[in-house]
Amino acid sequence: MTNFAPSGTQWTISHGDQTATVVEVGGGLRSYSVGGAEILDGYAESELCPAGAGQLLMPWPNRIRDGHYRHGGQALQLPLSEPSLHNAIHGLVRWLSWHPVRQEDGLLVVECVLEPQLGYPWRLALRVEYRLDERGLTVTHHVANRSADTAPFGVGTHPYLRIPGLPVDELTLTVPARTRLLVDGRMLPIGAAKVAGGEFDFTEPRRIGALELDTAFGDLVRDDEGGSTVTISVPDGRAVHVWADRNFHWWQLFTAHTLTGERHRRAVAIEPMTCPPDAMRSGRDLIELAPDATWQGTWGIRADLGA
Repeated sequence: MTNFAPSGTQWTISHGDQTATVVEVGGGLRSYSVGGAEILDGYAESELCPAGAGQLLMPWPNRIRDGHYRHGGQALQLPLSEPSLHNAIHGLVRWLSWHPVRQEDGLLVVECVLEPQLGYPWRLALRVEYRLDERGLTVTHHVANRSADTAPFGVGTHPYLRIPGLPVDELTLTVPARTRLLVDGRMLPIGAAKVAGGEFDFTEPRRIGALELDTAFGDLVRDDEGGSTVTISVPDGRAVHVWADRNFHWWQLFTAHTLTGERHRRAVAIEPMTCPPDAMRSGRDLIELAPDATWQGTWGIRADLGA
C-alpha cells in the first residue's frame, strides 16, 4: 500500500538540537522539537491537521461575520467555513498546496499563489521562510499584491505550544496586553474591556488554572523594537516564548478546552495576528496593499527548557 500523508510532502530542517517539520498542505508547521522535547502540540504525518494546528491564516486570521464584507464599494461573500457559527474562518490557504523554493541547513522557504476567487478577487503571491538558529525558530511572511486593485488582508498563525508533561492548568501565562475583545455567542467582537486587575490580566505572570481562554488581546505593551512576546512557563524555570514584530498587533489565546480526547487542554494556542477578528468588516488594523506592493512580518518561538 502506498504511504499517504494527508498533509502532503514533509520538509524537515534542523539546527543543533532543534528540528522542525513543515508540510505541503497549508504550508504550516507540523512539529517543532528542542533537545528532543516536542514543544509544539502538532500532529502525526498520518493525521489530517486537527483544530488548525500550526496552520497559516491568510488573507485573514480568525472570523468574519456571515463571511460578508465590503471593499472598494463592492459587496463580497466568502464561503462559510465555520458553518456552525455562520462565519468564514482563518483565511483561504490552510488547505492549498505550497511548494519549496529554497532549502538548506536550518532554512526552508515555501511559496503559494492565492488566486482570485468568489469572495476574494485578488491575487496574492505568498512566501514564508522558516529558519532555525541559536535564537530558536523564526518565521517570516512575505506578501505581494499581484492584482490591479488594492487588496485587503491580514496574517495570523495557529501554533499550539506546550511544556512537555504539564497540562494547561499548571502553566503560568504572560500576555503583554492591556485590553481584550468581548465576543458574542458566535465568537465575534462586540466590544473591548481593559484587563487590569481582572481574571484576564496576564501582564504579569499568572497561573492559568481552570480559566478558559478563546480570547483576542490587544493594546499591546511593546518592547524596545516595537514587538511583543507571550510566554508560558513553570516554576522550575522552563518556558516557551512566542514573539512577534511590530507588524502584529493582536494575540489570540486558546486553551484548547473545546478540543476532545488527548488534545483537551494539553496545550495553549498562542496566535500572533496582524488584525483582530472581523477586520474585513471593521477595517481595524487591516492591511491595504497597493498593486505590486509588498508586506513583510516576522514571528518566532524560543524555548528555555534547561539542561
